Amino acid sequence: MNPLEGSDPILDCAAAGAFERGHFGGDEAREWAAMRRAGVAVADALVRDLQVLGITPRQPGRVLLLVGKGHNGGDALLAGARLIEQTAWSIEVGFVFGQNQLRPLASAAWRELQHKGGSARVAAVRCSALSGPQFLAVLDGVFGFQYRPPLPPPAVAWFGAVGAVAVRFRGSVDLPSGLNESGAFVADATYATGIFKTPLLDCAGAGRLRYLDLGFFDENASGDQRILKDAVLDPLREPRPARCDKRSFGQLAVVGGSRSYPGAVGLSVAAALRSGVGNVTAFVPESQASAFAARWPEAMWVGCPETEEGHLAMEAGLDIRRQLQRATALLIGPGLGREPETLALVAELIGDSEIPLVLDADALQPDLVQRGQAPRILTPHAGEYARLNLAQGPPPFPGVIVRKGPITRIEQAGIRYHAVEGGPVLARGGSGDMLAGLIGGRLAANPHAVTTAAAQGAFWHGRAARLLAEQEGEVAVRISALLDHLQPALRAEATG
Repeated sequence: MNPLEGSDPILDCAAAGAFERGHFGGDEAREWAAMRRAGVAVADALVRDLQVLGITPRQPGRVLLLVGKGHNGGDALLAGARLIEQTAWSIEVGFVFGQNQLRPLASAAWRELQHKGGSARVAAVRCSALSGPQFLAVLDGVFGFQYRPPLPPPAVAWFGAVGAVAVRFRGSVDLPSGLNESGAFVADATYATGIFKTPLLDCAGAGRLRYLDLGFFDENASGDQRILKDAVLDPLREPRPARCDKRSFGQLAVVGGSRSYPGAVGLSVAAALRSGVGNVTAFVPESQASAFAARWPEAMWVGCPETEEGHLAMEAGLDIRRQLQRATALLIGPGLGREPETLALVAELIGDSEIPLVLDADALQPDLVQRGQAPRILTPHAGEYARLNLAQGPPPFPGVIVRKGPITRIEQAGIRYHAVEGGPVLARGGSGDMLAGLIGGRLAANPHAVTTAAAQGAFWHGRAARLLAEQEGEVAVRISALLDHLQPALRAEATG
């Protein structure tokens, strides 16, 4: 099976080294060009991450670069050169193994940083002399993917010194130096330059993961572990056909809601309405339909018979099946609850469905997800994933698993796609409901592209969350504000 467009392979360190040797062929001019691109990308990503903390490029401050001998140190130095151009920050450089140990390209990067900043804004500092006001950031460029333990004493000394001073944000180039070893550099964000490497998937000290695509791979690059990148959203950026109507973009049916959890289905529908789908019809308990319709009139809200406890009743199946004749995808689960009568209704709907499904929240029950033959997308968090025993091997049904977490993993037919956008701002109730709505909307718009719908929904959700955090921070926000960042996430200036 061909991998999705808009994804690159994830390589282990040995394979990454072999790829780079073949890609550059020892040509220092090509390596230098790639190093310059990496430096710009790291600097720009660091600026964005500091914006989450309310730190602006025009705000004076100090940034410390920890520089090793080779290309990672060169990337960090060229990131410093970019920061000199784009910000009011001063740059201090700690040469962990001494300035005279720099390899040729790293030495050239140091000269460029000095040329751009001069003595007024760039200075080399000693480990024993770290002091003064708080650092806005420390950028770790000591070791790359060729690091082998143990940590040498100079690195231990520098990392200890950095740990003893005030720092707002810590970033690493490519991989945190020392990885999971005792005494390793602990990052708030890691900027994976050019190749996303497998140790980042399990590195506790890597912080937020940022993939900086440097254009190393073409669309035919193979690999069953893959990183999603911004290009997965490119189809949503194309002009729509001039001759079209709402039927051209599909119809999503949503089944959910209950007296106990009234907000979840609303958030799912709200996200689906932003997904580009042509129409959304939501089937909810009749006591809730009018309130939902007043808030989201763009959707069609069908009030269905409900139980005494306020959940969907078995009789709702008649209304739902009648309307499903026009739907192109079906989302079941947000706010559904677990009343036995409701789950019996859901079992019949899943078993009879002839259109692709998204199963979320309380629809993720072992005896439900295996019913029927329709393709499906499951959206479990870690607890639901364990409950469904999905770690035991390929699921016994045709479909895709979207395993939610700090890294969201899309698993399908032996290929695993990783979505690393987003971050801690998504650690809120309601986040998953909106993800389900986005995925459902993309599936309804293109019901034959199940994996694409899951990948687009997951990446888009994360990218919008990142923009939300950059604008409003990660603490005093409502997760529903993510909806207003979905459109900016599609704009060119929001990428990267």
